Amino acid sequence: MRYDPAQLPVRDTYRLLIGCITPRPIAWVSTVSPNGIPNLAPFSFFNGVAANPPTVVFSPVNRRDGSKKDTILNIEKTPEFVVNIVSFDHAGPMNACSEEFPYEVNEFEKCGLTPLPSEKIKPPRVLEAKVQLECVLHQIVAVGSGPLAANLVIGRIVLMHVADGVLDAQGQIDPRKLDTIGRMGGETYARTTDLFELNRPGGKR
Repeated sequence: MRYDPAQLPVRDTYRLLIGCITPRPIAWVSTVSPNGIPNLAPFSFFNGVAANPPTVVFSPVNRRDGSKKDTILNIEKTPEFVVNIVSFDHAGPMNACSEEFPYEVNEFEKCGLTPLPSEKIKPPRVLEAKVQLECVLHQIVAVGSGPLAANLVIGRIVLMHVADGVLDAQGQIDPRKLDTIGRMGGETYARTTDLFELNRPGGKR
């Protein structure tokens, strides 16, 4: 089957993308409004970009009516955010945060999560998350316009918080202990517990 995006409804293209780009890690992003009200929402268009400087990117796509989501509105006003990493035991609260609450509704309160003050930025961290990345905005790149268009948020990590319980004997993150989840197509998720190893050519790590 061949699909030409120019001939498809945008929603159909979106479904094809989320069905084949899998599994997608989840950025559970906390921000604050200009009035200081916390916001917390998950985004599965997310990944790391670089280590020097340490940088991440995630993409809040516009709503179906073309309006921007609360997260991007907040970052435009307060250019800071926290990426909280989602482990399996927090899948439920993460999913609850995906509900479209009215602007300046506190998702921490609505979803039974604990805000933890960040050390270098204004938005709070999620206490329950085992990894929290404090970020300052590097750039927002608009890709397209209207419904389901993208807002690439590039952030520089200024402080990383990692729970001792997910570290191995060498002080590195043990993926089995972190037990992250990934987004598949539709309402399906994957759990990162089925692991295997491949040695890189040349013995490099």
